[in-house]
Formats: sequence, structure tokens, C-alpha cells
Amino acid sequence: MARFFLPSDQWGEDACLSGDEAKHLSQVLRIRVGEEVVVFDGKGQQATAKVRNVARDRVSLDLGPATLSPQVGPKVVLALAIPKGKRMDLVVQKAVELGVSVIQPLVTRNTVVQPGDGKADKWRRAALEACKQSGLDFLPEVEEPAGFQQWLDVIGSHAADELRLIASLADGARPMREVLRGSSSPAAVVVLVGPEGDFTSLETQAALEASFHAITLGATVLRAETASLFCLSAIRYEMGGLSLRNF
Repeated sequence: MARFFLPSDQWGEDACLSGDEAKHLSQVLRIRVGEEVVVFDGKGQQATAKVRNVARDRVSLDLGPATLSPQVGPKVVLALAIPKGKRMDLVVQKAVELGVSVIQPLVTRNTVVQPGDGKADKWRRAALEACKQSGLDFLPEVEEPAGFQQWLDVIGSHAADELRLIASLADGARPMREVLRGSSSPAAVVVLVGPEGDFTSLETQAALEASFHAITLGATVLRAETASLFCLSAIRYEMGGLSLRNF
């Protein structure tokens, strides 16, 4: 059954899809009055809905009973230096499928890409499409790109129930599995992935001072997109499943 995003503040007797969601239903899928679809609010709530009226950019719905999906495992934040080309689109899509909670694009000293206006909106659309296709009821947040030190300043001091990891090529980095298995069921995991050429020594030191654990992903030097998905997969394997509905 086709799935559509309906923000939680629009649920009720006058529920309706608008904008791109309405156009997708009416013009792409050509769903008609009386047919049923699934709507979700990105916060774990989903319901079956019957199409009441179809217009070009507005689709009225009759909502059925809502159900709330439990969120499984820790909150996972992926902060990564923006890779070149369309690799960021791939990371966003696959990270959503792996149940990431927040994606934070970063501009580091060795980052080649300088994101322009509208990039975050593009990535948010990609995240929404991946969420719909994957059957997820939780829509990850895609933040505006930020400078590396700016982001460290924003996240502030380390919380007791939070595990912070930085994928690093520096000497002294510990195997990721060892660090994950040595942690005590954190409520959140923040994983930091650098650009081609890795973080600078100053950036690595700043992360360590912000309570990040330096982890190695093995002997192979992975590209940023591969390292990101490797980390997310390992976290989900060791610490809990995805925030998925039961089909």
C-alpha cells in the first residue's frame, strides 16, 4: 500500500495531503477516491486512510485509527564531512534505511565540497523518499551543513548516557567492536566520519577533548560513504534493531 507523509499537526477530521505528496498521489500513482493509502507523521505514528477527494494539489483523507510504533535501540546521530558528487545522496538514502535518527553534514578542513543554498532541503527530500520506501515511521532530521568546530560547540559537553565515536586513521584508535561492546547501553550514539584525507590532527584532538572515542574500522582505508554505512550497520547490529513497523 502506498505511503505518504502527513505532519502530525495535520491529523484530524480535515486531514489532507498537499504539495508534492498530493501531486505524487494524484498525478504519479493516480490513486482514486475510495482507495486506501497509509500515512505517517515521521514521529512513529501511522494510520490507514481512505481517499475522500482528489484535486491537483490537495487530497482529502478519512483517517483510520492511528498506531504508534516503538523506537528500537539508541538514537543514532551521523555527522560526516560532505563527500563529493552524489555520494551524499547515497549516504542519506542508505543511512535512513539503517535507522539513523539525525544526519549532520559537516564542512571540515579537508572537505572539498562547499554546499550551496538548498542542499539540505534536497537531502531532506531524499530522506523522506527513503523513509517512505523503507516502511519507516520515524523520519530522520537532516540538519543544515555546519563547520566542524561550530558543530562541536553546539553539541557541547558529553552526556552520561551518550557514546561518541570518531572514525580515525590516527595511531591509538581502538577497534569499533571493542568500543561498542564495552559501552553500557547508551541512549544515543554519535558517530563522526571525516573526509578524504581524514580529519586534521587539530580536528581529531578537538573531538577527543569533546569525549569522542577514536575508533578504527579495520586495515582498509574506507571512503566516507562506505565508512558511514559501516558504522551505522555495526551500531545497529550490536545495539538494537531498526525503528521499523511490523509488516
